[in-house]
Amino acid sequence: MKKKIHPPYHDAVIRCSCGNVVHTRSTKKEIKIEICSNCHPFFTGKQKIIDTAGRVEKYRRREAKKRKKNE
Repeated sequence: MKKKIHPPYHDAVIRCSCGNVVHTRSTKKEIKIEICSNCHPFFTGKQKIIDTAGRVEKYRRREAKKRKKNE
């Protein structure tokens, strides 16, 4: 590596809003994040379908009509 062109590389701490702390190395000493693998719905299995104004049900009715029409 060339001298004096790379940023300093430090031990870093990544802090999530849920309280999870990860130790790693980075050019920043501390990184704050809103969501991590400990609290993300995809990784925790607590994923929910949010039905805003009946959109899911409206979609299902529309698909049922299409299937009925094609039969």
